[in-house]
Amino acid sequence: MNIISNSKNTLLKAAGISTLALNASIALSQNTNQDKPNIVIIFCDDMGYNDVACYEGKGVNTPNIDSLCANGVKFTSFYASQGVSSASRAALLTGCYSERVSILGALMPSATIGINEEELTIPKMLKTVGYTTAAFGKWHLGHRKEFLPLQRGFDEYFGLPYSNDMWPVDYDGKPITDGGKSFYPPLKLIDGNDQVKEINTLDDQGTLTTTYTQKAVQFIEKNKNHPFFLYFAHNMPHVPLGVSDKYKGKSPIGTYGDVVMEIDWSVGEVMKELRKAGIEDNTIIIFTSDNGPWLSFGTHGGSAYPLREGKGTNFEGGLREPCIISWKNHFPKGIITNKLASTIDILPTLAAITGAQLPTRKIDGVNILSLLHNDKNANPRNEFYYYYGGQLQGVRQGKWKLHFPHSYTSFKGVLPNKARWPAIGIPSKIGLELYDLENDISESTNVADKYPEVVAQLQKLGEQAREDLGDGLTKVKGKNNREPGRIKGTWQSLVNNLAMGKKITVKYPYSFTYKATGDNALIDGKRGTYDYNDGVWQGYEGEDLIAIIDLSEPMDIKKISCSFYENTGAWIYKPQYVEVLTSNDSLNFNNNVKVNINNIRNDNSLGVFEYSTNGNQIGRVRYIKLI
Repeated sequence: MNIISNSKNTLLKAAGISTLALNASIALSQNTNQDKPNIVIIFCDDMGYNDVACYEGKGVNTPNIDSLCANGVKFTSFYASQGVSSASRAALLTGCYSERVSILGALMPSATIGINEEELTIPKMLKTVGYTTAAFGKWHLGHRKEFLPLQRGFDEYFGLPYSNDMWPVDYDGKPITDGGKSFYPPLKLIDGNDQVKEINTLDDQGTLTTTYTQKAVQFIEKNKNHPFFLYFAHNMPHVPLGVSDKYKGKSPIGTYGDVVMEIDWSVGEVMKELRKAGIEDNTIIIFTSDNGPWLSFGTHGGSAYPLREGKGTNFEGGLREPCIISWKNHFPKGIITNKLASTIDILPTLAAITGAQLPTRKIDGVNILSLLHNDKNANPRNEFYYYYGGQLQGVRQGKWKLHFPHSYTSFKGVLPNKARWPAIGIPSKIGLELYDLENDISESTNVADKYPEVVAQLQKLGEQAREDLGDGLTKVKGKNNREPGRIKGTWQSLVNNLAMGKKITVKYPYSFTYKATGDNALIDGKRGTYDYNDGVWQGYEGEDLIAIIDLSEPMDIKKISCSFYENTGAWIYKPQYVEVLTSNDSLNFNNNVKVNINNIRNDNSLGVFEYSTNGNQIGRVRYIKLI
């Protein structure tokens, strides 16, 4: 919030209100070992646990993925690190929980952050042992040039910078001209670091899977004689669904099934090219997804059955994913493992296989190579933390999963809207609940009362996580979180105001996700930008902002200003109005004033709104209360 001034037109920094709510110089070593395996990661977007046939998917024909499954290791307890896009992708590429590298949620087109250049990503690591690297498809880890794949270890990149629904077009394909996503910039494909083509229609969306597949096949053919790493990140089956004519109308379950069938075709094309190049036996293929299905889109979203809930939650449906890892004639085929594993384990496992050095910075992944060799006694990962947006919402140890009390949006029993438009979920809460995932994969029976000793043990595990990575639910700041990469000069210049250095008391706790600089963020003078992830905004989740500022002595105040951020696509809203009350004794507040609203926008950016009092209507006061 930006507040308070006397003779100067100065502002006090405001909060947005949310209802959510080894870099340096890595030397490349010339590869002389042609036996190093090629590595292909196929990463889908919003695919559910039940969306492919080999995971009991109904009505979906996926013969190529099924063949991969039959000739590889199938995981039934494999987790994306978090049930949302950017956070999940950051975790995969760094081997860290996303909270450690401070990439939370889904970065929007206004974002001014990305993966920090100091993080050792998978491609950076593999380049040190002679790999050529490429990324095709969705990036979503910072769309500014300094954060794009070529600056994070990839030799080639072609794809969309973020999610395919982040465009000024509605889910029926019609342009949005007012409000909401109308302020999103055009959705542009990027080749290397350059924008080369706009995606303007649903038909354009339908070309993405085929185009990415062609790029992947060309990369394999070009690099077949030396080790390569291919990160193939589909935009699909994230809404809006796009499918080419060759698969349109082919699935009995509708457009979503068509899209999954085309992804399966793409997997087949990659496998076909590996066989054609004679390198199938020396290529590791990993197939999985970033998070669970977006259930609010009904028939245009996938299925996590028999798991509970989906994307955006920490129930099993939100982040337990299909995962198949195959290396012909190296890993046993047709193996099914229910041992716990996660995307954060991919980096250290690839390091072990290729002989690359692990990051010097702390990571959270473990080497799961023993599982891939079907060692019956192996159990490299026995614990997992369920984070979402900076909140530690649960922990797992062995078969036991403990939920900590938190809020979420449920789609259980919610009838979907017509295809393409999202349904409205039910605001819900869960208490301290314990589930036996070995016998209750659907999280249907809370057994906390029967096993208090298990609850106590998992609570201790939770305390360890909070000390390390923090927890927004309990307002604990982690000791080992690292900053994301930020564009220099992200926020406007410091604005002096009479409240700087004074005392402020806030009635309701702010969101840990949008905590800015902490308790004094509202009066520190740092102006937030058009990016709510810029580290300057402070947000409130489900509560109004009520704050009292003590100026330490009466002062003549002429103007009070507050700035708020709104991004309806991220469920962040500005208040309808702001009330200002003043007092000289902190007990009796009067001069109730509804301040005027002045809307500030910047080309296609989303909105920053300034609320300000007018004229000489404040007077000489010591305490200022904002509601």
